Order: sequence, then C-alpha cells, then structure tokens
Amino acid sequence: MYKKKGKNLFRDVFGNFFFVKKFLIFTIGLISYYKYNGFNKLLLKGTEHIKNLPEQKVLFVSNHQTYFADVFVMFHVFCSIKNGFINTIKNPIYLLNPKVNLYYVADEKTMKKNFLSKLFIYLGGITVKRTWKKNKKVDCLLYMSEISKMGKALNDGWLITFPQGTTKAFAPGRRGVVHIIRKYNPIVVPIVIDGFYDAYDKIGINIKKKEIFKKMIFKKPIKIDIKKETTDNIMEKIMDSIEQSNKYKIKNK
Repeated sequence: MYKKKGKNLFRDVFGNFFFVKKFLIFTIGLISYYKYNGFNKLLLKGTEHIKNLPEQKVLFVSNHQTYFADVFVMFHVFCSIKNGFINTIKNPIYLLNPKVNLYYVADEKTMKKNFLSKLFIYLGGITVKRTWKKNKKVDCLLYMSEISKMGKALNDGWLITFPQGTTKAFAPGRRGVVHIIRKYNPIVVPIVIDGFYDAYDKIGINIKKKEIFKKMIFKKPIKIDIKKETTDNIMEKIMDSIEQSNKYKIKNK
C-alpha cells in the first residue's frame, strides 16, 4: 500500500476507504441539499473564523437538535469552506471535492438502529457508549478506547462533538469533552445551531414544518488554559459559547 507523508492514500485512520466516503458524501449531499436550501433556508455565519484553521487537531463543540440533520449540514458547510465559499452552501459543486478528514462523535446505540445510520458511521462517525447511574444526573463516562479514537480523529483532522450528548435544549454538558481537550489540546471552536428542531423530525430525515428559519453560527476559538483552568471553568466556557448555559436558559424563558 502506497503512503504519503506517513498517511494512507486510500483509507482514513479508521480504515474506511476514501473513495467510498467521497461517494457517500456526494450522494447524501445531493439528496439532502434541498432540505437546507429549499423550503427551509439556512442562515450561516462565522465561517470566516475557520477557513484558515490547521488541517488537524480542531475540535468543534455544538448544541444538538436532531440525530442527523444538523450533523450532515455541517458536512455541507465544511466541504463548502474547503472549496473557498464563505457563509454559504448554495453552490453544491463543493460536493465534488469533499472534506474527508472530518469526524463526529455519536451515540453507539443510536448509530446501530438502521442501515442509514450505519452509512453515517462510514462518513466519519466515532461511536461511544454511555454509562449512567440510575435516577442520578451524572457525567457521561467515556471508555479509554473511545478517548483514543477521538485522539486519532483529531490527529488526522477535525472532530465534531456535542457536549450535552442529547438533543434536549439546555441539558447539562458532559465533562468527557474536557478530558479530550486536556489530553490532546486541540483548537476548540463553538457552533450554535437553532431551528432544526422545528424544521425536522427528531431523526432529522423528514421535514416537519416548512418556512422555518434555521441558523448555524461559528464563533471564534475559545481561549483555554488547560494548565491553569479547572474542569468546571472549561465546561462553563464551552456551555456558554454554545449558548446552552443557565444564562441563555433564563433568556429563553
């Protein structure tokens, strides 16, 4: 197998074939394109903050409103940025040259439900198991092997995470994301999304309501001092940056 600069020319770091990933991104991208540029328009802001980021060790933290719709629109956005477009996904030519070193964290149970979810894993899904104590609000515990997988993704490219681990608004953040930040010290970029819950069903495949105003806003990277700041301080910064802290909860009442 030929390699270039230590990297496999045909597979990503998890062994998935690039040509298959490109085909899936192109195909699903064309199918989903009208969902984001048809009846339900997308307001996209802040992509100028990420166009010059390095190719590796960038961690995106975002709130979450559907299983798939908000994830795949991010594929549209990152592919668009890669091809020189800013704050728009209206020219689908970017699907011919997709970003393949893009990964995202997803719940293992959810991603095993059907054939479509398994296809999404091939696109760059890193599945994690979550263990919970009964009837207690506790942090999500990540297995060491899962942390290692996230590290592989960061060392190869960009990783999208959803610190709340749920589509429920203003759910508490899980400290597993802070462990990732401490261990791999990536650039941390917040994303704020809105309107996806109203526009699509919970899975994010079917359009629930038309003429919904959706937005996706990329903010400047968060300044984090992993040596001096406590886990609680870092978690508070993350939740505030994705507008899911108590401050924003009060505003939305």
